[in-house]
Amino acid sequence: MKTYLRILLSFLFLFCVTISFSQEKAVPFFENGEAQIVPEFSEPKAWIRHDLWVETEFDTDGDDKLDRMHVSVTRPPQTDSEDLKLPVIYVTSPYFAGVARNEDGLFWDVKHELGEAAKERTHVEVKRMGERPVISNSHILKWVPRGYIVVHSSSPGTGLSDGSPTVGGDNESLAPKAVIDWLCGRAKGYTERDGNEEVKAYWSTGKVGMTGTSYNGTLPLAAATTGVEGLEAIIPIAPNTSYYHYYRSNGLVRSPGGYLGEDIDVLYDFIHSGDESKRAYSNRVVRNTEMKNGLDRITGDYNDFWAGRDYLNDMEPMKAALLMAHGFNDWNVMPEHSYRIYEAAKKQGIPSQIFYHQNGHGGPPPITMMNRWFTHYLHGIDNGVENDAKAWIVRENDNPQEPTAYKEYPNPDASSVTLHLQKEGLKTGVLINKKSKNQGKETLVDDHNISGEDLAQAESSKNRLLYVTPTLSEDVHISGLAKITVNIASSKPAANLSVWLVSLPWNGEKDAKITDNIITRGWADPQNYKSLTESEPLKPGKFYSMTFDLQPDDQIIPKGQQIGLMIFSSDNQYTILPKPGTELTIDLDKTSLSLPIVGGEKAIEKAFKKN
Repeated sequence: MKTYLRILLSFLFLFCVTISFSQEKAVPFFENGEAQIVPEFSEPKAWIRHDLWVETEFDTDGDDKLDRMHVSVTRPPQTDSEDLKLPVIYVTSPYFAGVARNEDGLFWDVKHELGEAAKERTHVEVKRMGERPVISNSHILKWVPRGYIVVHSSSPGTGLSDGSPTVGGDNESLAPKAVIDWLCGRAKGYTERDGNEEVKAYWSTGKVGMTGTSYNGTLPLAAATTGVEGLEAIIPIAPNTSYYHYYRSNGLVRSPGGYLGEDIDVLYDFIHSGDESKRAYSNRVVRNTEMKNGLDRITGDYNDFWAGRDYLNDMEPMKAALLMAHGFNDWNVMPEHSYRIYEAAKKQGIPSQIFYHQNGHGGPPPITMMNRWFTHYLHGIDNGVENDAKAWIVRENDNPQEPTAYKEYPNPDASSVTLHLQKEGLKTGVLINKKSKNQGKETLVDDHNISGEDLAQAESSKNRLLYVTPTLSEDVHISGLAKITVNIASSKPAANLSVWLVSLPWNGEKDAKITDNIITRGWADPQNYKSLTESEPLKPGKFYSMTFDLQPDDQIIPKGQQIGLMIFSSDNQYTILPKPGTELTIDLDKTSLSLPIVGGEKAIEKAFKKN
């Protein structure tokens, strides 16, 4: 009996020790479908941090050696002490080692006639930060404590990565692919840039998610278009998905908001922080040859150069789950960039959701949305995220952390309503859902010295045409793409065409939100009335018909306001600025605006009725 008790006690002791030992092991845990902070993963001083170089499949700096990308890793100590394997959140960027200063001459001169070459701009060199910098600390505090390894890399030709920046070229897709291949055991990593000692990612589960904002949000999409195995989910925030759409608009040379005169070669100079000894080769091959021959600031046409930097054209291999995020009032990387990719992803059957807010550039989804996305696709937790609402929109006065859920974007209850123009646009014409014949033609005179904001607020102006709806007696919910068809003649062979949709009366207070005034905007080159790839000089006085989309939007215009359509020529924050004086004439009977309205015609009829 005593022997039996001793055996039993020994068994209980070993069982307790085993339980105790297993309880001491730190592992990710989940509540409400989200990865929770693990105290044992949350001590920064204990994190293991190291850098390395991953070998790619390309050579873009002319040294006859495969380019290597500089990579840094931050992981919990348990990935060594307890052989714990974890999924990876990966962020890559061309900005981590510094950028060029916005000195005089970096940007193109925009004060010249349309169709004429601008004077050559100055090329500015980037002074790289540090010889062996910590690539970045972004996202580490957010994700490492929640049971992820965070990996950063500098994109080609930046920081301590080999290669050349190409601003949307194939190497900027293949570079993160190589890093993901290394994380999955398919590519080689080395302890030194030129060394032969290999590094293995033994701590990786082979499940990778990517995120980032702006250019850093573009590169997750670039990686995903390669179809690389192991990239399970991406969350691009305000990504540039087409460099043509970033630097051109419907055939027009148009700058991103806040960077008048920027073009793709300017961005190349801005980010080129790589090896100084390799810069001359990259400048000659990429900037001074490929970009110079392809960017075409004369016509603004879409060509093979731009098609090769449009990720919509590369999406067929993509399978990573996609959570897009963008601001409807992002006039830098405009909201069409996310919209066009989201639409294509849905058609391909890729798991997709979209988050839109009412502010400007940047702005991630709420942490709970990101957490659920990565928890499901990287940790494999069945949290039902794939059944969540497909569209999440922050309403005009709401907290960005509290978006409203919708079945889809655009709102499925929205349908197009055609609004027509009635004369007196030099003062205030009428925008109405009933067509009136014989409205005639009206002419504006271009003058880039007057801002769009001032034109929208002017009681009358020869420099714009403005048409407004009746005062709304009910809120009007716009959701989707507004479209304008304009019949136009120019006094010169080339002209800028700018269109704003505004909410009036204009709120001129200092604390006014952009949604108080700007609904959406669009720009076009009438020379491209046939297509984006074909432009031709306008015959002065001849009318041409052109249809194009304005930027996507989802906005509720409150009752008491009026919706205004403003047509003008040069937009002094975005377009080339020729000498004032070009005349644009609009045929009102052949010009119309199509608005996507929730509730369609019935909603507009109700909103246009007087109280």
